[in-house]
Amino acid sequence: MSKTIIAPSVLSADFSRLGDEVEAIDRAGADWIHLDVMDGHFVPNITFGPPVIKAIRGRTKKPFDAHLMIAPTDAYLAAFADAGCDNITVHAEAGPHLDRSLHAIRELGKTAGVAINPATPESAIEYVLDRLSLILVMTVNPGFGGQSFINAMVDKVRRVKALIGDRPIRIEIDGGVAPDTAPLVVAAGADVLVAGSAIFKGGKEDSYRAQIASIRQAADAARR
Repeated sequence: MSKTIIAPSVLSADFSRLGDEVEAIDRAGADWIHLDVMDGHFVPNITFGPPVIKAIRGRTKKPFDAHLMIAPTDAYLAAFADAGCDNITVHAEAGPHLDRSLHAIRELGKTAGVAINPATPESAIEYVLDRLSLILVMTVNPGFGGQSFINAMVDKVRRVKALIGDRPIRIEIDGGVAPDTAPLVVAAGADVLVAGSAIFKGGKEDSYRAQIASIRQAADAARR
C-alpha cells in the first residue's frame, strides 16, 4: 500500500460525454474511477445509477470504485455489482444493518467499503472492520462537489488508522482533495484520494494529467 491511489470522481466530469471523459482520465493517470451515486434522499442531489455505470464500463479497464450515497442500499447492491463496480462502499449512516450490507457485497464477489460522514465517529465501524477492504472518510458533507475541506477530519483519519491496526484496509478520502490538502491526509494514514473538481477543471486531457500528477506528487512527498 505504498503508492497513493488517485481516484478521479466523475461527478465533476462533463456528463454529456461521460464515456470520453472516463477514457481521458484513464489515459491521464487515474488509478481508479470513482463513481458518486446519489439518490436525492440520503443526500440532497441525484446523479446516476447502474445503467449509466454499465454503459461506461467498457471504456476503461481501471477499477470502478462505487460510493453509494443512497438509502436503503441492500436492494440495489446486486445491480451495482452487475453493472461492473469492483468496490462498493455504503454509508454507515444509511443503515439499519451495516454488517448485513457488507456481507452482501462480499457475497457478490466485490470488495466492501464503508463511508463515514464528518459528524460520524469512527467507533461506528469498530465492529465491522473484519468485513472491510476500505474505509472512506468524508472530508466534506456528502451531496455536492466543490466543497471546502473540513480540517478537523485529519485527526479522524489518524484515529481510523489506529483503529485498523494491522488489518489490510485502505483509507480513502473524499471531499476537498487538492495538492494542498492531500499531504495532510496522507501523512495521517490515507491511501486513496478522491478528487473531482480539482482534477476536471480545464475540461481537457492535458489538464487532467497535470492535475492528477500534482496531487500525486504532493501526496507521495508526504508519504516519504
